[in-house]
Amino acid sequence: MCGIVGYLGRQPAAPILFEGLQRLEYRGYDSAGIAVVGTSALRVHKAAGRVGEVAARAPKRLGGKVGIGHTRWATHGEPTDANAHPHVDASGRIAVVHNGIIENASELKATVLAGVAFASETDTEVLAHLIAAQDHDELEDRVRAALLLVEGAYGIAVVDQDQPDRIVVARNGSPVLLAVGEHEMFVASDAAAVIRHTDQVVHLDDRELAVVRAGGYRTFTLDAVPTTKAPTRTPIVATAYDKGGHRDHMHKEIHEQPVAVERALGGRLDRRFATAHLGGLRMDPREVLALRRVKVLGCGSAFYAGLAGALQIETLARIPADAEAASEFRYRNPIIEPDTLYVAVSQSGETFDTLAAVQEIKRKGGTVIGVVNTPGSTIARECGAGIFLHAGPEVSVTSTKTFTSTGVAFALLALQLGRTRDLGPADGGRIIAALDALPAQIQQVLDAEAEVAAVAERLAGAESAFFIGRVRGHHVALEAAQKLKEISYVHAEAYPGAELKHGPLALVSPAVPTVAVVPDDELWEKNLSTIAEIRARKGPVIVVTDSSAPVDGADAVLRVPRTAPELAPLLLGIPLQLLAYHCALQLGRDIDQPRNLAKSVTVE
Repeated sequence: MCGIVGYLGRQPAAPILFEGLQRLEYRGYDSAGIAVVGTSALRVHKAAGRVGEVAARAPKRLGGKVGIGHTRWATHGEPTDANAHPHVDASGRIAVVHNGIIENASELKATVLAGVAFASETDTEVLAHLIAAQDHDELEDRVRAALLLVEGAYGIAVVDQDQPDRIVVARNGSPVLLAVGEHEMFVASDAAAVIRHTDQVVHLDDRELAVVRAGGYRTFTLDAVPTTKAPTRTPIVATAYDKGGHRDHMHKEIHEQPVAVERALGGRLDRRFATAHLGGLRMDPREVLALRRVKVLGCGSAFYAGLAGALQIETLARIPADAEAASEFRYRNPIIEPDTLYVAVSQSGETFDTLAAVQEIKRKGGTVIGVVNTPGSTIARECGAGIFLHAGPEVSVTSTKTFTSTGVAFALLALQLGRTRDLGPADGGRIIAALDALPAQIQQVLDAEAEVAAVAERLAGAESAFFIGRVRGHHVALEAAQKLKEISYVHAEAYPGAELKHGPLALVSPAVPTVAVVPDDELWEKNLSTIAEIRARKGPVIVVTDSSAPVDGADAVLRVPRTAPELAPLLLGIPLQLLAYHCALQLGRDIDQPRNLAKSVTVE
């Protein structure tokens, strides 16, 4: 979940490296640094702090046209100047940047590298010394030999002052790509770093390395077997990473949701047969009819979106479905059933825990599809089938448009599965009509942002808050509580509404507001009873609903348009995104880059 960038070509490397790192800063922003191969020495500039701060203090003498850079999310060692990347060997000749975790770093220090003096607390420095210790002439052979001794996940880029014509890169569990320019080459952990220079990219696979020179590249496996990799065009455009006149990327991405939903729906609605058509699903009707269960896997917001998706599938397709945290799945030695469809959800397509779950399912013969936002990502390639969100790049650490687009993707999946099984054409048509109306309804909610901002003042002064919801409202409450925690640092917990009286009600007080997600459904009266219980303890209540009916006792009510009941959570979540955003704004938080978090979690 750190960011890597590298450059070889005819231009000065340092400005390109710092520019690329700033575009990757959402992947880690504890510290940053670059190493540039100079005419006589390897020059390293690194420090704790944001990329812009580190770049502003960079010496002017960082000349050179080959270099690597890194922006860090700390794992081994605190975010200090010494622990910042790049790390160098004892001679100062070899520099390494690294994403991932070297699991046997302590063992290597005690054996192969016994007696070596280390300048940092990081596992990455082990790689620099290990590469230098290998008895080979070519840098790529040194790197390959060193990696054969390593256990763990890595995406690395390496330069050697004595071989200034190349960068050697490798990946195993952490993404690395090459980008092909005109007489210049780039390496990166994410296309965002290089998209302003070229849209031609090459994705490395696990246990694959590349030697990159200004005129081209050569790829091979960790076992020294040559591989063939042709560049492909990335659909991402550079302007997608700009704020577009908004104060923050999060605000921009919240407001991009009507367009993102339109893209998610584009070409996928079959109105003639009142169904959806997902070309990436690759399941014929017989296979769909043979399904006995659907299991959704994800982490964080992807897990909460999975809860919503499982509910939609059970409701519309009448197939038993549930969601589970991917980080726990493989460690309980799961039973992989041949008649179960497994669905892996990951915005980045690189989430390590979710990727490991996919690999476990495949190893045991299961059928798994991906729901991802990033074409060419590891999970997309591992699954080989699934649903792309087409939401466009999401830069803010906090997921908004990809969460909503994932909900739309699950609605389409549930509709297609349902129409193949027992869902009638009338209900299929009803869902399609609701999906068609969704972008305009989301825009209607966004147009009422000022009302939400005023309500956010009630949360900004609280030290803790509850979020409650039942059935369709429960996962909305879970996601909303996470949003508030992530960017405002206000402690928040989410519960099913009926569970409040089984313990959490003890904490309700005038100082602890409750946000109640109340769809206009068969549980309306029961939700009102729960609100009455809170008010009886003098707890403030903010209600989010799609009903026009009065809500007695509520301190504030945020209303969204009516839609099909199955899709109501998609609309109910939008004002809660704005609520968290404006709460954080009023508290002066760093909204796009909240403390301790990063966008793409590629370590376990």
